[in-house]
This record gives sequence, structure tokens and C-alpha cells, in this order.
Amino acid sequence: DAMAQDKKYVTLDSKNFKTEVVESDLPVLVDFWAAWCGPCRMIAPAIEELAEEFDGMAKIAKLDVDAEPEIAGSLGIQSIPTLLLFRNGEVVDAAVGAVSKQVLADKLNALVPAKA
Repeated sequence: DAMAQDKKYVTLDSKNFKTEVVESDLPVLVDFWAAWCGPCRMIAPAIEELAEEFDGMAKIAKLDVDAEPEIAGSLGIQSIPTLLLFRNGEVVDAAVGAVSKQVLADKLNALVPAKA
């Protein structure tokens, strides 16, 4: 898919979760989603826009819970969409459900170092 190459977000799996999320220098927003989940599809455009807007300041990532159930399970994901915000490898904030882009932007802005 040529389009996917333009996307700013990271697609997570068990191979890259540790390096992309746990060891990330930047705050990371992880969108736990699945293809069959309507609300997940509703917020997908916002996730992609946030990935553009926070490029270089925070990392935006998506994890398909059907493809990676053990990661979702280890983080206690009960319902999707669930969005977890990580800093220094720790979950520091979360949002569950189809929250607005503004809610997520505010959460990210709280984690991103103030622009110099």
C-alpha cells in the first residue's frame, strides 16, 4: 500500500513494541484498535492528523488488538478503542472510547516539552 508510506504513525507489533514505545525518547500515544470496531474507524482520521501535527514532538502509534492480543492483554485493554499515553515507558494517561481529537491533543500537549 503506497499510501501507508506517507503515514506518520507507527504500526506496532510484538517485534517493535519495546523499541518504539517502551524505549522511546518521545511521548507515545498508542491507539489500540481493530478492523471490526466502528468507533476505532471513527477516530482513525484524528489519529492520523495528530501524527502529522505532533511529528517530531511525540510518536503516534496504532496496535491491532486482534493481531497482537498478548500486548493488549498485558496492558489490561478491556475495550477498544483505548488510547494509552506513554512517557519513559510508563503509561501516564489514557482515554477510552471515541474521544475527540481535541481531547487527545490536550493530553499530548501535556506530555510534550514546551516548544522552545
